[in-house]
Amino acid sequence: MLIDSSKLQIIIPVYKPDEKLHDLLQGIKNQSIKDIPLLIIDSGSDKEYLKKTVGMKNVTIKDIDVLEFNHGLTRQMGINMFPKRDIYIFFTQDAVPVDENTVLNLVRSFDDSKVGCAYGRQLPNADANIFAKFARLYNYGSESYIRTYRDRKQYGIKTVFISDSFAAYRKDAMINIGGFPNTNMSEDMYAAAKMLEAGWKIAYQANAKVYHSHNLKIKNEANRYKKIGEFKSENHWIFDKYGKTDKEGIKYFINEMKFVLKKNPLRIPEMIVRDVMKYYYYKFG
Repeated sequence: MLIDSSKLQIIIPVYKPDEKLHDLLQGIKNQSIKDIPLLIIDSGSDKEYLKKTVGMKNVTIKDIDVLEFNHGLTRQMGINMFPKRDIYIFFTQDAVPVDENTVLNLVRSFDDSKVGCAYGRQLPNADANIFAKFARLYNYGSESYIRTYRDRKQYGIKTVFISDSFAAYRKDAMINIGGFPNTNMSEDMYAAAKMLEAGWKIAYQANAKVYHSHNLKIKNEANRYKKIGEFKSENHWIFDKYGKTDKEGIKYFINEMKFVLKKNPLRIPEMIVRDVMKYYYYKFG
């Protein structure tokens, strides 16, 4: 596929960013696909990052009130602002491209006309703690793959795993499913589930890489899983169709236990506290 940058649109929601946004913008400048149009949806910043947009073409800054921000609707607003694009590429403000072919490798997924969305590999930051490091290594493997609706029988809920920290969506597929939903969590999973159900495919591109991880405190992780639990209760159809999370949760726990025992066994008690807390808030939040 000959890639026309004018048919692409990068969208980055921004709220109180740090230096990683500067690194991300520099990474976009360095991409092998030049002059990809960029939209930054800013719900609160000092605009320091604007220095990094100097020399970039087709940059749009959309300011919104922080109270207006919604994980699903804000991203859909970005899509609606540029209806003539074919592929929408989303980064979070702290996902930094690993090399100049990060975007190219992701959008090549759409050479397959049935791929509706694609996501790339996330590598842990240099300062990632043991739990953040394991999460990235476990969830983002070194082998690329494509998932279809029928794969749910083999992979269960992992069939619709995707991350908007670095992902791309085909316009036609988004129109087909009615766009992102009104939700403050897991809008990516919702879109992926809808697309598979409608006959589209999900692609994972292991060679499209970003650095992205969080060293979350226990209370922050609790908050995150409470929101995920709310999303689950509001969208139970996803779990009815693609499978429950309990089996996958047990598998994650066992593999994490092995990893922490090998790397730093003194942190096993903390791991158990974290995982019990995540399970509680996810289930009963």
